[in-house]
Formats: sequence, structure tokens, C-alpha cells
Amino acid sequence: MLKLSGAVSLGCLLDPWESLASDRSKARRFHLCLSPDALERDAKLLPTILAAGVDTVWLAGFFYGHWPATIEKLRAARQQLERAGLAVHVVNVPLGHPGDSLGATDGNFPLTPPRHWRLVCKPDGGTYAGTSLHEPATAENVAALRGLRRAGFGWFFVDDDFRLARGPGVIGGCFCAEHREHFLKHGGFAPARWNELLDDVRQRRLTGLLRAWIEFTCDELTASFRAQAKVAGAGKLGIMVMYLGAEKAGIRLKDYANVPFRVGELMFDDRSFGPVKGKTDELFSALMHRRFAHPELAYSETTAFPADKLSARNMAAKLVVSTLADVRHSMFMSGVTPFPRAHWETLAPAMKTQAALHARLAGHKPRGPFKHLWAERSRWVGDDRPFSLFLACGVPFEVTDKPARDGWTFLSNFDARAVAEGELVSAGTKFVHRPASGAHLPAAEELAESAENLFAFKARIAPELEHVPHVAEEEPVVCAWYPTARAVLLWNLSEQAKTLAVKHRSVRREVGVPALGTSLLEQIG
Repeated sequence: MLKLSGAVSLGCLLDPWESLASDRSKARRFHLCLSPDALERDAKLLPTILAAGVDTVWLAGFFYGHWPATIEKLRAARQQLERAGLAVHVVNVPLGHPGDSLGATDGNFPLTPPRHWRLVCKPDGGTYAGTSLHEPATAENVAALRGLRRAGFGWFFVDDDFRLARGPGVIGGCFCAEHREHFLKHGGFAPARWNELLDDVRQRRLTGLLRAWIEFTCDELTASFRAQAKVAGAGKLGIMVMYLGAEKAGIRLKDYANVPFRVGELMFDDRSFGPVKGKTDELFSALMHRRFAHPELAYSETTAFPADKLSARNMAAKLVVSTLADVRHSMFMSGVTPFPRAHWETLAPAMKTQAALHARLAGHKPRGPFKHLWAERSRWVGDDRPFSLFLACGVPFEVTDKPARDGWTFLSNFDARAVAEGELVSAGTKFVHRPASGAHLPAAEELAESAENLFAFKARIAPELEHVPHVAEEEPVVCAWYPTARAVLLWNLSEQAKTLAVKHRSVRREVGVPALGTSLLEQIG
């Protein structure tokens, strides 16, 4: 059974890298999302996932007003899986998605909520289906959870469609007449200020008015989550958060600090995950979300979509993101169609490798001179384009929730503007920002985000890196240094195996790292 917190209410943020030494032997677990039909269509699937090391299956439950499978069918699937020794829970999709996120092979399942559910109104007056929170959405989700509880299910996730924005980088909420009236009355704002709000949204200005709108939207989503969590049971409902999902999407991250939390990912096919930047963006998002989630409550979004568009080797490489971010649960999914069963031939050994590495590193915090920061401006009004490529420079990094006292902190364009306007202040770290930020920062390093520029920057600061383990070569590799474990984990982001040298003071150690794979150096630092 999952080890989960019983708290659902707002809580203080936890130390996101809290050491849990007593549980390191169980650091990594593997889960799979399935529809009951998948088991019927492929009799070999169940023994395959058991052999690979999956111990929990999450069945597709209630989807935005529809049931892909009846509760009776879900109960029968659970009984079959439990007889095989698996724990079985449910994933619901409460609000729907603005587009196909299911990948159903037969094309018969509806992609939009039923007609009596209302559409979202965009700031420009247009409408779309999905991520809309009008009644009866919450009421019907609560009723569905009651039915699932009566059927014997006890643990649930709301999928990442549980948000109030169309996608990453969008300032969300429904701008319909009903929400407009409620917001203005709730905040005591004059009707004339509505157009001012719409302009703030268009310009992405974090004014007091826009801040009030985002809080209003977050209140609405949190209230819906709490209503469902009350029925699910204390601590038994988790949230799946989209890529860099945060307040602008109605997801007030601190509200979910003590519940199961699926960190946001986005690179679901080879085209998006293949580039080095795709991998570092994915890692950046997971690291950011881990600031708000306890490691034992953290789950990955290891997704292939469409189901056959992410190769087995890239799906295996995604497992490294969870190791680096200390996300203790890997959850595979691919809509309602399973990814190719042959993938498990590659995934099974990768799962064992990452589980062993994770057991060694769980609870240890990565440290380094390069700083990962995703500040308020990015979370509330940013376009979700992080300066992430520094993670591939072979220089150790660490995650901060505010400007550090040392090292180099890489800023998004929106956080750079916050520095220029005096809202974000260095405590000693040197800011690095892109020219495209448009910010005038005389004391900062202006650096276009490219491998060539970053490696040249690394060469310039080489004398200041001697006190930390780092990769000597100019190769795309993540170098995570864990001083308390006296270990360095290398993740090769190239599709070719590499021999790399790790330098630390007067010591130089060479190590082979497989293509897209990892190597651990011990007794270092």
C-alpha cells in the first residue's frame, strides 16, 4: 500500500529535499495507467508488466462527465490485477482537455464534456471545451468518487486536465459573464476595471488586479479539489500537474504540498524529448515542482503520446528525470491506448538501474554553483520558457526558491524583468539572462541560450569551478553532485555513448556513460 500523508488542508512548504534515510531501500516504485480494455485486448500485457517491476496500476475512471468503463468493469479489472499481486487505484479526468489527450484507438469515446457542462470563455470572448469549472462539474466528480469508493477503490488522482488554463504559459480562468460578475463583486472592484484586467492579461502585467484574478481562480480550483478530496478520504486524492503548472493556471502550488503530486512534464514524443533542450526543459519542470512536493508523495508523468510516438529508449531516459529530482514514484501512461508492449524489454532493465541509483541517492540534495530558480513572475504570468540549457553543461546545480548568495542563477525572461524592476534581488548570486528578456541588468551576465554560448561561458569561469566536481568536456551532460553522499551522477543527453572526465581540484576521473544513460561516481567531493 502507498505510504501517503493524511493531510489535505493547506500546509507549510516542506523542505523539498528532506532526508528520509529510513525509507531509502524503498526509494523508487513503478506505476502504470491503464484502461480495463487494455487487459482484455492483450493477454500478455499483465505478465509483462509484472516481470518488469510495476507494482501498482491506476485504472481510467471518470472522465469529464463520461465513464470510459462501467464501475462493474473497473471492479472486475481490479480483481484480476489484485489476484496478480498488484495494487489498483483510479485516475479521473475531472474537467476535460482542450484537445485529444486520450488517443483512443477506436475513436468512439467523446473528447469533450456532455452538453450540459459549460464551455470556457477566453479573454477575447472565444470559447473552448475543457478545463472549465462551472457547475455541475464538481458535483458530478464528487458523485463519481462516491460511486468508486462504494465499489472498493480507495486512492485517486485527478489528471492534469484539472487546471484552469488551456496549456502551459496561459493565464487561465473563465472570463464569462458569470465569472466576471462574481470576481468584481468578490474583490469590490468597479465594473470599469474589467477591461483593465483583460489588458493586464494580454500584457502579462502582474498588477494587483491581475494578482487578485489569479488568486480568485486558484480559490475556485482548490475548492473543487477539496470537495473531491473530502469524499476520496484524507490524503487519498492526488493532483497531476501539467508542465510548469502553477498559479497562472489556477494551481496554487502550496495548496498541494501534502497530497500526492505528479510533477509536470511535456515532452511526450521523440520530436520533443529528443533535443537536448527538450530534456533540460523536462528536468527543469520536475525540479521546480519538487520544491512543493514531499519526495514520498511525488510522482512522475512518464508519458508517451500518442502511445507509439515516444521510443523505448527515450521513455527509459525519462526515468532519469525522476532520479535527479528525487521523485519516488514513476507513473507510466499513454492515454487510454498502451504504448507498445515491446517497450518493456528496454524499460525493465532501465527501471532496475534507476531504482538502484535512486536508493543510493534518495534524500540527498544536489549542490552546485549553477542555480535553478523559477520565481513568482514566471509562475504567475510567465510564458513557461525556462532558461534550462545550463543543466546540460556538466556543471553541478542546485534548486533555489529565492536568489542565492553565490554562484550563477539562470533567469527566465519574466524573472529577469522582475530583477530590472527591483522585485527580485540578488543575495550575492550573479544573474544570467537572455538578451531576449529585454531587461537592463548591468551587473548580470547576458547570454543567449545555446550550447555554444554556455560552453564558452563555462570555459571563462573554469578557475571558479575547481572546488566542485564538473565534467571537463564540452558535451551535453547533466552533472548532479551530492556532497552528503560523496557521489556524482552523470546523465548523458547524447544518443552516443561517451567517455567523460570529471575534474575536482587536482583529481581527474574518467568514466564511460551509455547513450542517454547514467553513471555514478562514488567517493568524490
